[in-house]
Amino acid sequence: MNTEEFDYYLPEELIAQRPLENRTSSRLLVLNRESGQFSDDRFWNIKNYLRPGDCLVLNDTRVIPARLYGRKENTGGAIEFLLLKRITTDEWEVILRPGNKAKPGTRFEFGEGRLRAEILDFAEGGGRRVRFEYDGLFENVLDELGEMPLPPYITEKLEDKERYQTVYSVHEGSAAAPTAGLHFTNELLEEIREMGVKTAFVTLHVGLGTFRPVKVDDVEKHKMHSEFYSVSDEAAAVVNETKAAGGRVICVGTTSCRTIESAAENGLLVPKSGNTDIFIYPGYKFKIMDCLITNFHLPKSTLIMLVSALAGKETVLAAYEHAVDEKYRFFSFGDAMFIE
Repeated sequence: MNTEEFDYYLPEELIAQRPLENRTSSRLLVLNRESGQFSDDRFWNIKNYLRPGDCLVLNDTRVIPARLYGRKENTGGAIEFLLLKRITTDEWEVILRPGNKAKPGTRFEFGEGRLRAEILDFAEGGGRRVRFEYDGLFENVLDELGEMPLPPYITEKLEDKERYQTVYSVHEGSAAAPTAGLHFTNELLEEIREMGVKTAFVTLHVGLGTFRPVKVDDVEKHKMHSEFYSVSDEAAAVVNETKAAGGRVICVGTTSCRTIESAAENGLLVPKSGNTDIFIYPGYKFKIMDCLITNFHLPKSTLIMLVSALAGKETVLAAYEHAVDEKYRFFSFGDAMFIE
């Protein structure tokens, strides 16, 4: 299976640069997997496609201000850190820019020495393992010095940082938002619950490896960056009860999908936590998920491959072509799909 098979044409002007004022007012492309048919709607009508007894699985991770700007000690050269994953209390895996020559032992400072960092080792994908030095709580220092890590294709400054958080975000640790959840408001979620749809919250701290284009020609040779996930006893019970009663398990976002598929054993969702590098592409047999609410994804990315595993590559690419023709908004702040 070749990576080029998951490419598609996208005019740059369709990449959404800012969130809509009303979270629920984005467009919604509804795709039926069995018929291959799709239709246009608005996200505020998502309830029309849900049924009593269904279960929405939502990723309650919260984005941290993971981008730091500082200087190299001794030389004063400018540096950018992007925090990817916490390893211990003070050790993180990060991406540096520019960082090609940053060897173990190299030191940096941020906020005029309020925060310091030393490179400990190299990490996968060109990253580095670093140790931070600071006074007080790291979270407070990061909140003071860090910036929201918007994807590189978003060039406009975000005025309200909460618009890059879901309304149900709780557990801090993500380098990027689980963007399918950005379309929900608390009011919409309450209306959905009132119609008899359950909700289950899981956690996956999103790393940037999820969104990177696949750089190998052979899809099966791509290696995913690992990410921390957690499934609680309560979430597992709700999902398993839904499956047993014949309801549909509907993941809100590819991160929720990867979480429950990572924690699936013998057709059941198992309470557990750890790191996952699960890579879902066509040929994968879903163990738990039935339907998916998702955004539109980058060409040749692992996410469009995951969507293609669910709905079929040709069907997905046809839907994307329709979305381009109809000038849908793409990527993080863009419109949504419901794959049923």
